[in-house]
Formats: sequence, C-alpha cells, structure tokens
Amino acid sequence: MGVECRITLYAPQRERAVDVAGRAFARIAALEASLSDWRLESELNRLNDAAGGAALPVSEDLYRVLDLARHLAEATGGAFDPTVGPVVRLWRQARRDGRLPNSDDFVSAREAVGWRGIELVPESRSARLSRAGMRLDLGGIGKGYIADRVGDVLRGEGVSRFLIDLGGDLLAGDPPPGRTGWTIQVQTGLGRSSALEVANAGVATSGDTAQFVEIDGVRYSHIVDPRTGLGLTDRIAATVIAPDATTADALASAVCVLGEVEGKAVAERFQGVRVLVESAR
Repeated sequence: MGVECRITLYAPQRERAVDVAGRAFARIAALEASLSDWRLESELNRLNDAAGGAALPVSEDLYRVLDLARHLAEATGGAFDPTVGPVVRLWRQARRDGRLPNSDDFVSAREAVGWRGIELVPESRSARLSRAGMRLDLGGIGKGYIADRVGDVLRGEGVSRFLIDLGGDLLAGDPPPGRTGWTIQVQTGLGRSSALEVANAGVATSGDTAQFVEIDGVRYSHIVDPRTGLGLTDRIAATVIAPDATTADALASAVCVLGEVEGKAVAERFQGVRVLVESAR
C-alpha cells in the first residue's frame, strides 16, 4: 500500500498552513509504516508473519482498522475481505508472468482467506490470525483509513476546510469559502470521467484500470473476488460517496465484486452512502 498524497487546505496564514500540513504528512508516514504490506518491517507484516501463532499486541491504529475491516467484511458478505492477501500475491505474480497461478498454490492460498480468522482481544489490544498462511492486505481499506485519520489531525488543528487526496481516495472537509462543496473529477477506469461536488464526505473509486492480465483471451482484473480467489472478468467501476473515507474505500471494492445491482443494494444499506456504477460487457 504505497501512498501518494495531496492536501489542499485553508488556514488564516501561510505559516499556519505549512505547519498543519507538516503534521498531516507526518501522520501519513507513521500510518503507512504501520499498515503497509509492501514494507517488510511494517507492523502489519509482523502480524502476518505470526499467523497461526499467539495474539500480538498492536497499535491503536492497526487494531482500529482491523475492527472496522471485520465489520465491513461481514456487512458485505465477504465481498470485501482484508485477509485476501495470499491470493492477491498470486495474482500480482500472474500479472508479471502472464499466466494463471499454479493450481496447488491457488488452492493453498484460497484456503488461507477468511475474515473470520481475524481475532481481536480488546482487553489487551492484541490481534491474531487464526491459521498459518493467512495474510492481511489492507489495500481495499487502508488509504481510506489514513485519509480519515489525517482529517482528524486537520480538524484537531482547527482546519476544517480541506481536501485530502490519497491516490484517488478522497476525504473532503468543509467546502472552500463561498462555495457549497469541493468539485472533484472522478476517473472510472473505463475511459470516462464525471464531476462531483462533495463536502464532509469520503469518495473512493475502484474498478477496471491498467492493472490487469489477459490470459488465453480472458481479461482478469487486479480486483480479486475474496470468495473465489479469482480476478474479476467483468469490466466494472464503482464510485462510492460515504460519510467517511474508510467506508467509501471498502465499499467501492465490494461493489465491483458484487456487481452493479447487488453491490448498490448492499452499499446503500449504509447510512449516507451513494453509489455510481459503470460497467462494460
């Protein structure tokens, strides 16, 4: 989970804006160091490496994001699942090699997926992955969570007018002076874009992008259905507008997995959520 970030904010003086932005970027760096599956020494990977063993004490942030992830996994029937790491690894290799994962490796990876294997102990603020071979991948929720925590930093510093963009996952605060919202351009990945006006909301788009592999005439997306372990073959893009960026991030992935009709029905059970879906067959 690499994070590219752009923050637009309004503050009374330039010096104040620079100081607040510095605090926000420091928070991003700390969170990425904890939650990234790309960094071998991250807190997340220490928990991954201990899968099947005893529970480990974890930071407040990792505990919180895992708790939110379990809730969202249950609410989406597993269409979003933070334990999809083993099969995501196989599909990353498949995109590099241009061939489907080895069948034995695929079966083993698939058996290691299942959000119910995340065990949290609130009394000791510790976490455990119940089966050896399990691996967490927070790519479908991590950027949204980071955006929300950066929003907390800005609001805590008295800055309420801001737009945070973490590689396309957005959190909008109060609108700029004299306006009713932030105007953002949403790229669907299907060759189309649309303009939205948002305020005090998270926005995330997930869908068919440049990350795919074509094997034997079948186009497999980088988005993996956690229930089957397979990359999606239907071309679909979903944009979710939610009260927070964490929810928007996870639901955008889930909608793509579930498809337009079921995905929208599931996502719109969440209060204050709107969904835009485009598909190409």
